[in-house]
Amino acid sequence: MPHDLTHLDAALAAYPRATLLEGPTPIQKLSRLSQLPELNGCNLYVKRDDLTGLGGGGNKLRKLEFLLGEALAEGADTLVTWGGLQSNHARLTAAVAARQGLACELILTPSAVRTDEDFCHNGNVVLDALFGAKIHRLAAGAAPDAYAAELLEKLKRQGKKPFVMPLGGSSPRGSLGYAACAAEILRQADALDIQFDQIIVPNGSAGTHSGLLAGVTLARSSTKITGYSVLATEEQASTLTLEKTRQVLQLLACATPLAENAIKVDGSQRGEAYGAPTEAMLEAVRLLASHEGLLTDPVYGGKAFAGLLAAVRRGDYPAGSNLLFVMTGGLPGIFAYRRAFD
Repeated sequence: MPHDLTHLDAALAAYPRATLLEGPTPIQKLSRLSQLPELNGCNLYVKRDDLTGLGGGGNKLRKLEFLLGEALAEGADTLVTWGGLQSNHARLTAAVAARQGLACELILTPSAVRTDEDFCHNGNVVLDALFGAKIHRLAAGAAPDAYAAELLEKLKRQGKKPFVMPLGGSSPRGSLGYAACAAEILRQADALDIQFDQIIVPNGSAGTHSGLLAGVTLARSSTKITGYSVLATEEQASTLTLEKTRQVLQLLACATPLAENAIKVDGSQRGEAYGAPTEAMLEAVRLLASHEGLLTDPVYGGKAFAGLLAAVRRGDYPAGSNLLFVMTGGLPGIFAYRRAFD
């Protein structure tokens, strides 16, 4: 029976939204990988959220649709955000600003685990400048939120109207982008006549996980969401995801209570720190590339896909399970991690 998405669609329509995607991103089966004996008869699919054209693509565009809608409604002329040196969110905020004719100020913090030439000067860093953003590189230990507060006051004194894009775009308002994506996935599943047993995502700032979970909850879908933490510890990520999902459900005026056991976060793939390469990540990126010709990034997607592979190989899912992995983009990061792949 097709999903009833009436309430979810109506709730999302209450918020201003800019169009940054060309349409629904495709769902594709990983046919060669699914045939490997080690995957125990599971059917692996990917949601190609890397195939979004603006700015090199990636999942942050879904969040930026709602955040930009809010910024434009407030009459903003400058977008301000912060993140790590290789932040995909920063790159796409700069691209969105360029598309809209807005100024952009990016506050970038150094990595505690990578200081090599490729990481510091390749990948997303190259693109940030190409999109015309003004880049503020902070020293190690500097607080980006405090720097942002000072920058906002300075911009206002100059007569500008700045709007802050939250870290990772993952405020409750930004997370609405993935509640909308949940509706998109459920419509595609109906059209394909597939019931996805599990949707697998990387969990960094928790917006993608929270938005998807809020969306399937409001749609009363039985599909479960699993997030692999790449930033915080498993406990911290679980707590944040629960809090954020409840906030998104509140925005959607959902009366259905969310149980704590609805949150499934796995911290096994994080490694020693955010952005630190792991052997499992390297193997997962190589396997996906060599068997399917698809590229996933080393910070988010690579670790989440490694987690999915480990779970399937352990037999956590019965044969015939339909598992959907959300490819969140971040392709430029591969070039920043050249030495890790050598």
